[in-house]
Amino acid sequence: MSRTKLKKYGEIAERHNVFEDTMPIYKNLKGNWNKEYFPNDQPITLELACGKAHYTTGLAAVYAQRNFVGIDVKGDRLWVGSTVSIEKELTNTAFLRAQIEHLDQFFAPNEVAEIWITFPDPRPRKRDIKRRLTSPRFLELYKSVLKPDGLINFKTDNTQLFQYTLELFEERDDIELLDHTFNLYDSDLNKLHHGIETDFERKFVAKGENIKYLRFKFKE
Repeated sequence: MSRTKLKKYGEIAERHNVFEDTMPIYKNLKGNWNKEYFPNDQPITLELACGKAHYTTGLAAVYAQRNFVGIDVKGDRLWVGSTVSIEKELTNTAFLRAQIEHLDQFFAPNEVAEIWITFPDPRPRKRDIKRRLTSPRFLELYKSVLKPDGLINFKTDNTQLFQYTLELFEERDDIELLDHTFNLYDSDLNKLHHGIETDFERKFVAKGENIKYLRFKFKE
């Protein structure tokens, strides 16, 4: 491991806005985010597999009346979002180092108001379908922590993954697809993103890829 990564890991271990398994509070976060960390009852939005947490920090700057949690397993990536939050004094952000498949271990039923899934690994091989973040396995996980009418936003450059997700929704009777587009930048839905772009997004756009987007909720 490089010295730079080691330095970042050491720094996030001391930061108030990052939670990882070395901390006593780590296993007590479920159901307690608005008690143990956020000093308010504002709704919580998650950015899953957040990487450098562009949406966690970007949306937090726009919506001061909401709380945002970026989740990723890579500590050096969380260091970036944590640093941006500290520099910009974004007190409505937090960062959780954890696997997405363990989401229900950190959030209680009805604790989450909204979820963002931005440019996840498309997992193109059939044997990896269950690892796609829009697969049935993960949809049930999201359903277990979302509030009634909670929103999920999904953004990708990958046409195959986007079509897979739309086809999966058609097979289910518990999902209401609210909006979708195969070309976000040429859509009225683009205003929902407040100009926030991830590093992956910039690379894909530079290559001429259209950005796909949808949002949905679970029916009561």
